[in-house]
Formats: sequence, structure tokens, C-alpha cells
Amino acid sequence: MAETIGTLVDKISIFELKIYHMDEQTRRKDASSDHIKSCRKKIRILKAQRDDLVAELNELFEDVKTGKKKLRIYRQFKMYNDPAYRGK
Repeated sequence: MAETIGTLVDKISIFELKIYHMDEQTRRKDASSDHIKSCRKKIRILKAQRDDLVAELNELFEDVKTGKKKLRIYRQFKMYNDPAYRGK
């Protein structure tokens, strides 16, 4: 499994923010028509990329639900701020 549910949700959230802010650019009164046209094109691309990630997330959910894939728990083993790992 290349992606986890968390990484996919994180990436989708980032795309949503990019789409939101790019859309803001299309509504600027001081922006040139070329800038607005460029932003609209970028929004279409961003939405397509986001939709790919959503499809991947849905597929992962389905695979987990049917037992085709199992989720792994990744544990964090941090050594900083632990007195047991302090060197002399």
C-alpha cells in the first residue's frame, strides 16, 4: 500500500485549500483577464488531481471493507526527551 488513509486525506485537504485560494484569484477585481483565465485552467487541473486522490481513497476504503487490504498501525518510537536515551 503506497498511501495510507491519513496521507490521502492530508493531500486531499491541501488540494481543497489550493482550489479555494486559486478560485479567490479568479474573483479579484484588479486581476488581468489572462491571470483569471490561467487560474481557471489551474483549478480544472487541481480538481482533476484531487478527484484522483478521492478515487484512490474510496478504493482503499472498499479494499479494507472487503478484507482485500489490511491497515497497518505504524508506531512512533521517539528518542528525544527520553532520559533513557541520553548519552554520557
